[in-house]
Amino acid sequence: MSNLYGGDFNQKIDYVFKVVLIGDSAVGKSQLLARFARNEFSLESKATIGVEFQTKTLLIDHKTVKAQIWDTAGQERYRAVTSAYYRGAVGAMLVYDMTKRQSFDHMARWLEELRGHADKNIVIMLIGNKCDLGTLRAVPTEDAQEFAERENLYFMETSALEATNVESAFLTILTEIYRIISKKTLTANDESDYGKSASLKGTRIIIPGHETDPNAKKGGCCMSS
Repeated sequence: MSNLYGGDFNQKIDYVFKVVLIGDSAVGKSQLLARFARNEFSLESKATIGVEFQTKTLLIDHKTVKAQIWDTAGQERYRAVTSAYYRGAVGAMLVYDMTKRQSFDHMARWLEELRGHADKNIVIMLIGNKCDLGTLRAVPTEDAQEFAERENLYFMETSALEATNVESAFLTILTEIYRIISKKTLTANDESDYGKSASLKGTRIIIPGHETDPNAKKGGCCMSS
């Protein structure tokens, strides 16, 4: 999928999508962002303080899309600060550490908070990170898949360390956002009406030239990306 990316695009930006990463501290949100935005991974990553964000520009269906990815601190004391950053987000990734059951058990609370602050049609993906640590798994794939299906979320397991499914996860959510917003723009010619559009969850997403990883809905882990 690397051919979807470009460096500095000379053409105008057609869309800017704000996506937030949320979940407990130390589940790997910052590492996922670093892997996607810069293809980097640091074993000495420090806890995010407050909110940080990075951007990455890519092409989807011949349109130039700037993804603005916000990395929110997972510690409780920053919750009040970060809640304001949900506003304007059109996508969200709920991240848990598949070796820490508690981080998964907290997903319902994070989801409730997200839905309380964000647009009702926000595209949400559940991410089980650190799937390279299979022997330490504490969250069965079936549990996460059942939760995702019940809450109408996309789901994928990733490894920021090994770059497994990271690109696929971000491209899946960004392409779904693009599909919804571009369709609404065509029918209403007004992107501000996005909140009124129907999010057609469960439909298959096709990235031009590439079929979306089928494990996005089925929860497969550590498939080669």
